[in-house]
Amino acid sequence: MVRRHIEKTILNRMGDDKVIVLLGPRQSGKTTFIMDFVEKHKKNALWWNGDESDIRQILKNPTTSLLKSLIGARKLLVIDEAQRIENIGLTIKLIHDNIKGLKIIASGSSAFELANKINEPLTGRKWEYFLFPLSYREMQEYSGEVDERRLLQNRMVYGYYPEVVNNPGDEKAILLQLSDSYLYKDILTWERIQKPDRLEILVQALAFQLGNQVSYNELSKLSGLDKETVERYIVLLERAYIVFRLRSFSRNLRSELKKSRKIYFYDNGLRNAVIRNFNPIGLRNDVGALWENFLICERMKKMEYERIYANQFFWRTHDKKEIDYIEERDGKLFAFEFKWNTNKSKHKFPKAFLSSYPENETKLITPDNFEDFI
Repeated sequence: MVRRHIEKTILNRMGDDKVIVLLGPRQSGKTTFIMDFVEKHKKNALWWNGDESDIRQILKNPTTSLLKSLIGARKLLVIDEAQRIENIGLTIKLIHDNIKGLKIIASGSSAFELANKINEPLTGRKWEYFLFPLSYREMQEYSGEVDERRLLQNRMVYGYYPEVVNNPGDEKAILLQLSDSYLYKDILTWERIQKPDRLEILVQALAFQLGNQVSYNELSKLSGLDKETVERYIVLLERAYIVFRLRSFSRNLRSELKKSRKIYFYDNGLRNAVIRNFNPIGLRNDVGALWENFLICERMKKMEYERIYANQFFWRTHDKKEIDYIEERDGKLFAFEFKWNTNKSKHKFPKAFLSSYPENETKLITPDNFEDFI
């Protein structure tokens, strides 16, 4: 069993009375983690699964009396796939406010507010955490530093979904099934999208533009959707934890791009499944984009699990001077450039950026030094 880095954080919150909300992509290991956590720490839990129709019906509009009867003397309640249950935010609030001494862990594979408005009823009553697919660091601790470094190129192609990692040799089949069966499930369920084929074309277009600035107008032409629908679908894809946006950084220079964005995938393997390309690194022309996506995702995992708080950006000017990734922490800028080919690693950061933002630190990240970054 791979030890997930979120475990210590969750364990430290078990003693208070707040609800623990665990979010993350489908198949990222949320259910497995909670089951292992419950067993490891000897918790007697009641388990409700939102994918089961009878659970959805029971919890749709329950009374306090019914909930007390169902829960009994249990001290831990787990609600898995909670986003599938109508009015789940209000139901959890009812349980929290009326059954004392009960700890609630709710997990979901889409942002709850997409359908259930969980944030408002649970204001001040919850801790919210995110579980990514497996991380480089988690696997390094499990299999050893040497083995995980040897698998770096494999991870850049096939990613870190637990089922993919645990079934070497079947990576392609698992990822294709994952992308076909689960990728759009929450979006199609909650939004009743009439043209899922257009959504699929949009996701493919985003995959091909990985690491580049995206234009909603261009995406509109490629997908056959109007610009407003493209924007709405991208928000939905974010809430289903398929992609995420990185904004452009702009403060001082007129030449800086002010409203641009890049879009990344939460997992390299899922991105490659979308475009049906599992060629090894040596045969690809998108290795730079894969390296960038890999590093930013692994950095996000580190920041989430270690509770590092920062604003995240990229930087670019109209004359195409750019920096791949910037963090703003405690009023200071940390700028990073990502280069896969170490033979071309003599890189200079743009003078315009250095002179405009003297209070900064810069670092070039390559396969020789990436472990400190992630």
